[in-house]
Amino acid sequence: MSWFQLAGKDLISTKDWTKEELEIALKVTDQLKGMYYAGLPHHALKDKTFLMLFFNTSTRTRLSFESAMTQLGGHAQFIAATDLRLSLEDKPGAGETIKDTARVCARYAHGIGIRLLEDKVSRYGEGTEILYRFAEHAEIPVINMASDVWHPCQAMTDLYTLREKLGQDLKGVKYTIMWAYSPWVRSWGSVQEDFVIAARFGMDVVVAHPKGYELDPDVLGLAKKYAGESGGSFEVTSDLDDALKGATVVFPRGWMSPRRYEIGKDAEIKMAEKFRDWRYTRKRQKELTKPGYLMHVMPIDRGHEADPELCDDPELSWIYDQAENRLHTQKAILALTMGGRL
Repeated sequence: MSWFQLAGKDLISTKDWTKEELEIALKVTDQLKGMYYAGLPHHALKDKTFLMLFFNTSTRTRLSFESAMTQLGGHAQFIAATDLRLSLEDKPGAGETIKDTARVCARYAHGIGIRLLEDKVSRYGEGTEILYRFAEHAEIPVINMASDVWHPCQAMTDLYTLREKLGQDLKGVKYTIMWAYSPWVRSWGSVQEDFVIAARFGMDVVVAHPKGYELDPDVLGLAKKYAGESGGSFEVTSDLDDALKGATVVFPRGWMSPRRYEIGKDAEIKMAEKFRDWRYTRKRQKELTKPGYLMHVMPIDRGHEADPELCDDPELSWIYDQAENRLHTQKAILALTMGGRL
C-alpha cells in the first residue's frame, strides 16, 4: 500500500488498521522522534487545525496532542463537551445531533480527536459506538483519544516503547497485564487495546485479574485470534503470582468490573477492597519476574497499583519514556491521517 492512502483514515481502534499501516506509523514515529532530538523543524501540518473534543479530562492526552500539533506547525483547539450544544441522544429537543456537529467540524478543521470514557455514557460500548457515528458523518479523520472499549494511540505508543527497549522482534517476550488494586474506577480501553496489539505482534501475553473483573469476551477472542496468527500466545488467569513468573514486562492497572453500570461507582470501590493484595510489589518483581520492567499508561496509583520504588527505579521503570512517546507516536498518526508532508 501507499503511505498516501492513510490520509483521511480514522483511528478508532488498532484493529481497524492493517499491520502494514501500523508499521508505517511506527516508522514515521521513529523518524519524527529523531528529528525532535536533532532539533530539526518538522512542520508537516503547517496551517492545519486539529479539534480536540473532551468529554473526560486528561493530562497526557491533552498535553501530548497539543504539543504534537504545535511541533507539526499546526494548531490544536481544545473543546470541552460541556461547552457545546451537542447531544449524544438523537431525538428532537435534546440538542444538536452528532451528524450536524461532525459535519460542521469538518468545515473548520482537518481532523478531530474525541475522548469519551465510561462515566459519560450509560452502558459499556456506547462511547465507542458514538465515535464510529462521528466518523461516519465527519469528512475529516476521527482519532480516538480514549474510549470505553479502545485506546489506539496509547497502544501504538506502548508497542513503539516495547520495541525501542527490547528490539523490533517481540516474539517470546512475556507481557503480563495485571489487574491491580486502586480506588480509582477506570475503564477497559487501555488494557484491552494493549493486549490486542501485543498479541498481534507476537508477544506472549498473560492477562491476570481476580474473579469478577472479566473483560470484553469479543476483545479477548480477537486477542486469541491475533496470537494464533502471529506465533505469540494469549492467556487469561486469576492466579497473579503464576502470571508474573518469568514476565519480561508488567503493566499493573485497576479496571472496573462488568457490573459497573448495574452496581454503581461506590459499590465498585467497595468491591475492589477485597483484592488489596493485588499489587505489583518489589518482592514480586524480585522473586517472580524476569526482570519485570514496569509499564503504565498513567496516572499510576503509587502504593496501590505498584510500589513507589518500582515506579522510580531507573533500570526497571519505563513510565516516563512511555509517556513521552505519546508525543512522537501521535505526531506520526496526525501527520499521516491529516495528509502531512515532511
